[in-house]
Amino acid sequence: MKKLTLLSAAVIVALTAPTAFAKVSEAEAAKLGTELTPLGGEKAGNADGSIPAWDGGITKPVAGYEKGMHHPDPFPGDKIEFTITNANKAQYKDNLTEGQLKLFDLYPDTFKMNVYQTRRTASVPQFVYDATKANASRAELVADGNGISGASIGVPFPIPQNGLEAIWNHVLRFRGVDVETARSQAAPTASGSYTLVETAEEIRFEYSRPEMTLDKLKESNTLFYFKQVVTQPARLAGTALLVKETMDQEALPRQAWTYNTGQRRVRKAPNVAFDTPGTVSDGLRTTDDFDMFNGSPVRYNWELLGKKEIYIPYNDYKLHSDKLKYEQILKPGHINPDYVRWEKHRVWVVKAQLKEGMRHIYKTRVFYLDEDSWQVSMADMYDNRDELYRVAVAHAINYYEVPTHWTTLEVIHDLQSRRYLAMGLDNEGRMYNFDAKLSEANFTPAALRRAGIR
Repeated sequence: MKKLTLLSAAVIVALTAPTAFAKVSEAEAAKLGTELTPLGGEKAGNADGSIPAWDGGITKPVAGYEKGMHHPDPFPGDKIEFTITNANKAQYKDNLTEGQLKLFDLYPDTFKMNVYQTRRTASVPQFVYDATKANASRAELVADGNGISGASIGVPFPIPQNGLEAIWNHVLRFRGVDVETARSQAAPTASGSYTLVETAEEIRFEYSRPEMTLDKLKESNTLFYFKQVVTQPARLAGTALLVKETMDQEALPRQAWTYNTGQRRVRKAPNVAFDTPGTVSDGLRTTDDFDMFNGSPVRYNWELLGKKEIYIPYNDYKLHSDKLKYEQILKPGHINPDYVRWEKHRVWVVKAQLKEGMRHIYKTRVFYLDEDSWQVSMADMYDNRDELYRVAVAHAINYYEVPTHWTTLEVIHDLQSRRYLAMGLDNEGRMYNFDAKLSEANFTPAALRRAGIR
């Protein structure tokens, strides 16, 4: 990792002890909203001005937007500043990840990165900022990092002292409260052909609810509920998954159930975790690849390597547009680069190394977390031979009616098969509903069975 910069002396001390679980001081927490953004990013721009200061991000919808619409681009006049290709990648290598460089190697004639002006648009509601400041001096890791306490609603560790705290920030970043989505995924072959898999999803974020308290979280030990039902193609329709994610995963590991249309039965599924192949993913992702990383961190040692300036997908409204058809996006080898907007941003770099005696198909993972949102923007995964195996890319926008910074598409490249999985395609479908009213009754095994019946 080159040109990593550290946020403060406190972080430098913490990096020498990556398993230290001490809370930050009140003096450190007081920097939130002053020299730091309310979520812990550096408020100031960078030295050469290529990254501007954060000024609050997008705080209201753009003119003409109405709920239910795909989100119009707030910056339609922005032009490409330059394009990185295989021919000139060496000029920009200090601001590229190993995975990005590998994509240039594999697809020298077609993969490119159109770089635009950096716009720090990430934002969340004020109640999340307030909760984050409260969390900063009271949140702590428990169960050897396999759970958290002393945090609710906001980012738990806005001034992270180790890699575990940083990855928990990603897992618990704000993405709304009750959300309904209708999304699709595709796994194109080397020739570019694919079968579209359509899903309906419901998510109830217990941790993020405005009325949530520390006592309620401790009592329920529930971070969120997730239900996914496959609606197309016909041969897979009705396949369904239900997950209850826990706050202290040592006290109670993730609870999961599946519905099998052939058997018409709901079964507990304790293997829906870690490196179990993801649902209808053609074997191109693991369960914990979903949302770039999810679930228990227990199988890895986590190291916070510091910060780096890299090019990541950001403000990808063009890729999000309902004017696009999936066939325009999905191309052989990778998605169509003409629709992707890359910007230079500061990211936290977190390295996960498989613990001795633990099993996972990824021996090493390197995550790049956007400092303004805690969204994992890029991830490089290495196999047990220490060879780069997969590269994950998160294409994010600000859903400004909420507001929240979240993905519109995730792409996982399998470098060995030269295939990729595109998850979250929504251009031809209905938009996320962040005003859904979901109760716990929506997330029971009985509800899963009703949802899965064809």
